[in-house]
Amino acid sequence: MDAITAADIETAAGRIFGVAVRTPLIRSPLLDERVGASVYLKAEILQRMGSFKFRGAYNRCATIPSEGRRAGVVAYSSGNHAQGVAAAAKLLGMPAVVVMPSDAPKPKRDRTAALGAEVVLYDRNTEDRAAIAQEIADRRGAIIVPPFDDPMVIAGQGTVGREIVQDLDALGLKPDVVVVGCSGGGLAAGISLAIKTMVPDADFYTAEPDGFDDMARSFASGHRERNARLSGTICDALMSNTPGELTFPITQRLIGKGVTASDSEVEAAVAFAWRELKLVVEPGGAIGLAALLAGRPDVKGKVVVAILSGGNVDPDLFSRIIAA
Repeated sequence: MDAITAADIETAAGRIFGVAVRTPLIRSPLLDERVGASVYLKAEILQRMGSFKFRGAYNRCATIPSEGRRAGVVAYSSGNHAQGVAAAAKLLGMPAVVVMPSDAPKPKRDRTAALGAEVVLYDRNTEDRAAIAQEIADRRGAIIVPPFDDPMVIAGQGTVGREIVQDLDALGLKPDVVVVGCSGGGLAAGISLAIKTMVPDADFYTAEPDGFDDMARSFASGHRERNARLSGTICDALMSNTPGELTFPITQRLIGKGVTASDSEVEAAVAFAWRELKLVVEPGGAIGLAALLAGRPDVKGKVVVAILSGGNVDPDLFSRIIAA
């Protein structure tokens, strides 16, 4: 049995209404021509804190009873979930501690701290972020808000899929193919459940960086695989080392296949989004677009949706990419 239901996503939609941004679907004639399909980009770069992560973070934090909020929340994240939790906690009047890798982009670290969260840094190659977060939570009596493996976080991310179907329906369309970037699988699990409930014949693919395709390899083997490395891709938001315990059964059942993109293909997608769409997309947020521009999967003649999942890119890195 899945960790969440479509009803949980509907409840989440009501809970985040008026707080989270209902982000648009964006079209580009040039993109359609390049891909050979009708492509719609869900612009979660325009979401509060520049990432879809705010949806799940707020949905989870808002379910904490008032008497449990005094001790606050603890999260661990490479950056986007960190900012989402920090923003949600601030809105709800709760203290927050966020465990972040020392190599997380400086803008993500600074923005998390600016929102009032206490930032604790760790080495992603030698230390266990979940263990650090658990120790802090135990000491403070706080509640952990995981980045993906939590029913209410998954349900919050699922609201992205609900909006996609509703907005396409208003145009008289349904999604034929959805390409969703994937790390731990919270977004992929939530979106696939939401869309498959409303459009059962929609086809799905996860998109991951080359060498960090643990979800796709897990689909192939039938069990949760681990990545050999914990760092080494430009997609800093997509380096979770294994699919979530809660997310994998959902994605395995509803998606079951994935594509990858190289760092150079991701850089090309980031540059394309800037030059042709005038959008700032971080590398991890552009992974689905990168795969489509590289011809993976073959979607010719179809109505396709890809999620631009985040826009919190390091300025120096972004400048280098768009100047190339």
